[in-house]
Amino acid sequence: MIITLTIIGLILTILFFRRIQASVVFSKEVKTLFSQSKNRSTQVFHKSQLDKLPEPVQQYFNHVLKEGQVSISFARIKHVGQFKTGIDKDWINIKGEQYATTEKPGFIWKGTTSLFVARDMYIADSGRLVVSFFSLFNFVNVKGAQYDQGELLRWLGESVLYPTNLLPSERLHWSSIAAHTAKLTYDYKGLSLFFKVTFNEIGEIIEMETKRYMDEKNLETWVIKVSSYTEFNKVLIPTAFEVMWRLEKGDFSYAKFKITEVEYNKAEKF
Repeated sequence: MIITLTIIGLILTILFFRRIQASVVFSKEVKTLFSQSKNRSTQVFHKSQLDKLPEPVQQYFNHVLKEGQVSISFARIKHVGQFKTGIDKDWINIKGEQYATTEKPGFIWKGTTSLFVARDMYIADSGRLVVSFFSLFNFVNVKGAQYDQGELLRWLGESVLYPTNLLPSERLHWSSIAAHTAKLTYDYKGLSLFFKVTFNEIGEIIEMETKRYMDEKNLETWVIKVSSYTEFNKVLIPTAFEVMWRLEKGDFSYAKFKITEVEYNKAEKF
């Protein structure tokens, strides 16, 4: 009995210190992310910026932004929701926190479940995914060209949460497709990314579709569905997200998130 209790105590002690260590690593990554991007608060939104944009895109910005809106330089976000680790897996509860920068593209997300903690990131022009079991050891730690593309796409798609980042610029362009769809193109560091963006009747973005690496070899159709627009900090953003792969055998939904908190232009961890 004494030996058993000693082993249990040792395991709990190791787990405690590993969680502290993981928290320190995450805090350092957030600090690094913010340190690499500049403040854009001197830039403000004017409706004259919309003159040459496709009609549904103009309607979107007129709907979600107010004249004189300060550009969002930094965002910090919290969410709850459900997640699947594979097509045949069950839904599990997950909560997350995320930090993003806009002047230099970047983000880091930490998702916590009862079994594992995942960190998804695009920092210093490099994408990476790390998943650890009970914060004890990493069983996924991957990076490379496919992850650079995939994580930058995630950052771009989630710009609906910091929508001044979707205004036209040297990197970002909008082109017309149809009455309620437009193409978003983003060029950065040799990568040319795109989304086919669908809008509803009142100008809200409701779906974004692109091609993303599902693994290290296969490029598949990746879809973000958003809804339940709510005003945070005088900006109208979606609070319900569903993320899926649109495969030949049907749609595979693997993430359903509800945004609970959003703050802008605070370059620090929660």
